[in-house]
Amino acid sequence: MSGTLLVIEDDLDSCDLLQLILTRKGFQVEMAYDASTGLQKSSTLQPDGIILDLMLPDLDGWQACARLREMSDVPIIILTALDVAEYSIKGLELGADAYLVKPVAPEELVARVRAVLRRASRLRTRRGDGQGSLFTYKKLVVDFDRQEVTVAGQRVHLTPAEFRLLTVLVQHKGRLLPHQFLVRQVWGPEFSGGVDYLHRYINYLRRKLEKDPSQPELIHTEGEIGYRFA
Repeated sequence: MSGTLLVIEDDLDSCDLLQLILTRKGFQVEMAYDASTGLQKSSTLQPDGIILDLMLPDLDGWQACARLREMSDVPIIILTALDVAEYSIKGLELGADAYLVKPVAPEELVARVRAVLRRASRLRTRRGDGQGSLFTYKKLVVDFDRQEVTVAGQRVHLTPAEFRLLTVLVQHKGRLLPHQFLVRQVWGPEFSGGVDYLHRYINYLRRKLEKDPSQPELIHTEGEIGYRFA
């Protein structure tokens, strides 16, 4: 799998190394040395994926991540020297698809990029698998093209991770989905947050979508195995 990657990184040595690694693996690489340029290039280039550093000279990397996510659903990989567990969770909640800590082995970086791009491709395929761009169940409407969700006509704001989780659930309506299957589909096989993180996001969805989250009608718990939509 190849494609166009936008690297937003202010360290020139890191930029040269990333460009060398990724181009050797068949990717076309575009560089931006500050967040403002990165945001502009993301809009004009529409890359297949973005590699984003958090420590940028002109804009906080968290803000850059949030703005990129507002602009599109392009996969974002945070690549940073900040090795803090809470930061990994914060990045994912802001819409990043992966969080890598420098230094990272070239093989791991390439594998993670390819995994994120494959996951994004699978989600796009599911949205166009013949069911159309809308999913409707009772008072819930999911617009896959616009990435919008409404309940009883009222729009509900979902984070990117919440929307990905809901997409997997509704596309497998009526089926029991094991915990690890959901984790792999939504966050990838390399994600270290595991089942506890999945439980947290199921609770987020229930609070936003269910009339009574304590007695869910949409997202059902199936013992210690997994979850089922409707």
